[in-house]
Amino acid sequence: MNIPKELKYTKDHEWVRIDGDTATVGVTDFAQGELGDIVFVEIETVDESLDMEEVFGSVEAVKTVSDLFMPISGEIIEFNEALETDPELVNSDPYGEGWMIKIKIADKSELNDLLTEEAYSNLIQ
Repeated sequence: MNIPKELKYTKDHEWVRIDGDTATVGVTDFAQGELGDIVFVEIETVDESLDMEEVFGSVEAVKTVSDLFMPISGEIIEFNEALETDPELVNSDPYGEGWMIKIKIADKSELNDLLTEEAYSNLIQ
């Protein structure tokens, strides 16, 4: 199971990469494995400001549809448009080309509520 140490995680199986005032978000290797083959990623919240734990989109796999939750509050400033034609990037490269959104961070103190690699690893075991 791939759980990069430099990322933060949520109990909803999303990862967060912090770069200054911007957070890049995707689903974890564990999540994509549980979902199975991803066939569609729907994000209709670009340019919207959402609170932590609000739904920002959904991911559809062959077997199920799953909501995606904001790991922190902020404005969604970008959607990975490659996922429109290549949703399987979430399966093949969840921490790289399979990223989903970028958020302009509203409250950096919320980053303290995210899980470390070790805490996330304990959650899924």
